[in-house]
Amino acid sequence: MAFARVLRASGLDVPVGSVVAYAAALGRLGLDRQQSVYWAGRATLVRRPEDVAPYDRAFAAFWLGRPPVTPGQVAAVPVTLALDEGEEGGREENGQREEEGLTLAVRYSRTEVLRHKDFAACTPDELEEAYRMMEGVRLRASPRRSRRQVAARHRGKRPDLRRTVRQALRAEGEPLRREWSEPGVRPRRVVLLCDISGSMEPYARALIRFLHVAVAGGPKVEAFTLGTRLTRVTKELSQHDPDVALARATRSVADWSGGTRLGEGLAAFNDRFGVRGMARGAVVVILSDGWDRGDPRVLAREMARLSRVAHRVVWVNPLKASPGYAPLARGMAAALPYVDDFVEGHSLASLEGLVEVVSR
Repeated sequence: MAFARVLRASGLDVPVGSVVAYAAALGRLGLDRQQSVYWAGRATLVRRPEDVAPYDRAFAAFWLGRPPVTPGQVAAVPVTLALDEGEEGGREENGQREEEGLTLAVRYSRTEVLRHKDFAACTPDELEEAYRMMEGVRLRASPRRSRRQVAARHRGKRPDLRRTVRQALRAEGEPLRREWSEPGVRPRRVVLLCDISGSMEPYARALIRFLHVAVAGGPKVEAFTLGTRLTRVTKELSQHDPDVALARATRSVADWSGGTRLGEGLAAFNDRFGVRGMARGAVVVILSDGWDRGDPRVLAREMARLSRVAHRVVWVNPLKASPGYAPLARGMAAALPYVDDFVEGHSLASLEGLVEVVSR
């Protein structure tokens, strides 16, 4: 059961039935052989091919006591620096020969450097490696209270008459135990609106890959692109193969690297999707640099409409990390009063920070 909790924390979907089957398998095989324990869990707890790598890391950390390894981690390269002290190998003081030098071991992690490197400054090979590291990201919003009642473990506010009667039938009609119900919880919807205009060209490819990871990694995630028009790409990005998903999304988007009309795009989203229900109680994430060719008053009006129905509005601006940046663009200045969280989005580390903001 503890190992199942570790797997769930790693992002795997492990139902109770699989844990029972795993316990039964260990009861037959025992805990003496590592291969038996590994393959018993692999056969009962892993449900998707993409869960094999997280399962291996969790197995090594839980059963073998190895330190956890993040996805895409590259082995550190040791570098030795020799700092010589003294002349000709050292000095003689008080009959004792001093150390000839001091050796300092330094470790260089290419992965850590790549996590903080700006997407606009990455080479194609570095972008591909960043995409592989991005596959471990799981975007999930904080839960919300549901109207659906579920069974309460302890005394709740509402009696559950159906379960109480069912329990009484097992005791010849005597209600020996009263059952209670309480409101359940369910995850909030996350809506991603990505700006794909010409000004966002250095970051659009990486952000679209982030949208694919978010949509394919879990339910309750919707994805749209914003340019001169609004395009819904949730269905195209739901494919687990990133190359197929991005190819389908690229074919469906007709305004790639074009102009920017954020106000008109948000108006289309509010009229067709947002106010009608998709944005109600959801976390809406807008990924844009804020450059808008349209009327800023339209953008301000639509942001006000969106903020009234959404649970939270998060704006991700890749330019925010630039030294001396200030939100002086007309679109950014018009939208900022209606934004709950204003974060960076220029690197892999900033996108990992975005995941924490959304799940907060």
